[in-house]
Amino acid sequence: MATLRKRLSPADAREAALAAAQALLIEAGPQAVTLKAVGGRIGRTHANLLHHFGSAEGLQLALIARMTSDITATIRDALLLDRPAEPDPRRIVDLVFDAFDGGGAGALASWMILTGNRDALDPILSAVRALVEDLTAGVEPACRPIQDETLHLVLMALGDALLGAPMARALGLPRDRARALAATMLAAPLAADG
Repeated sequence: MATLRKRLSPADAREAALAAAQALLIEAGPQAVTLKAVGGRIGRTHANLLHHFGSAEGLQLALIARMTSDITATIRDALLLDRPAEPDPRRIVDLVFDAFDGGGAGALASWMILTGNRDALDPILSAVRALVEDLTAGVEPACRPIQDETLHLVLMALGDALLGAPMARALGLPRDRARALAATMLAAPLAADG
C-alpha cells in the first residue's frame, strides 16, 4: 500500500482521495468507500478527508459526480467523433454498460440510494440531461427521440450491472446478451430509416 506523505494542494488531495475511492469501489464494492479506508490508502487522516468532503456521503457524492462526468465525456466524445456518420450502436452500448458495471457507478448509485441517500442520483441525472441536450442541439428530431433511447439504455445498463450476470446464468444465456439486446434496440431506428 503506497502512501502519499508530501504536502498536496487541496485540489490534488481531493483528486488523490477520489482516485483511491474509485479503486476501492472497483476492488471491494461500495461499502468499502469509507473515509477511513480512503485515508489509509492515501496516507491522510480522517479529519483531512472530512475537511475536503464533509462526510463519507460527501465523498461518495463527489465520487459519483466525478465518475459520471468522466463517463458522459467519453460517450459525448465517441458520439461526436462519429458525426456525420451514424454512430455504432454496439460501441455506445459498451461504453454505457462498462460505465455502470466495470466502473462501479451502478453499484455505488444503487448502494447510496438503498442506504437512504437519494441525492446520489442528482449528478447522474444532471450529466445525462446535459449530454442529451448537447447531442440533440441543432439536430432534426429522429423517429424515436434520443430521450427515449437514453432512458432505455441507462435502465438496461443499470439493471445489467446489478443483476445481469446471475440472471443470464439462470436463463442459460450468454453474459453479454443484455448488451446485444440493447444494441439491437439502438440499431432498430437506424435500420427502419435506411
